[in-house]
Amino acid sequence: MSDEYEYQHEVEELEGKSATAARLFDVRRIIGGLFVVYGILVTIAGITASDADLKKAENININLWTGLSMLVVGLLFLLWLKLRPTAAPHTAPEPRQEGPGPVPRRDTDEG
Repeated sequence: MSDEYEYQHEVEELEGKSATAARLFDVRRIIGGLFVVYGILVTIAGITASDADLKKAENININLWTGLSMLVVGLLFLLWLKLRPTAAPHTAPEPRQEGPGPVPRRDTDEG
């Protein structure tokens, strides 16, 4: 009985680690984080744009608008992750059998 308890405890511990890993490597976290980081970099490039850069883009600060858009998208991904976290996968417990089950009879006609 003690071995069964230890085995069950190990299984529950592994399930907990698996759920943590699933939340850690959620795609929304990775995509949102990358969009936020790149959005910050591009926004900084847009804020520090020179007059020559703006003249090439017909006086539209493309880097600023693209960076701000990337920031918004990244923050939306992270907000989505916060509002709808990944649920841990639940496995249905298998029915347990005590000892060997009944052996089905095979009726055969010999003769």
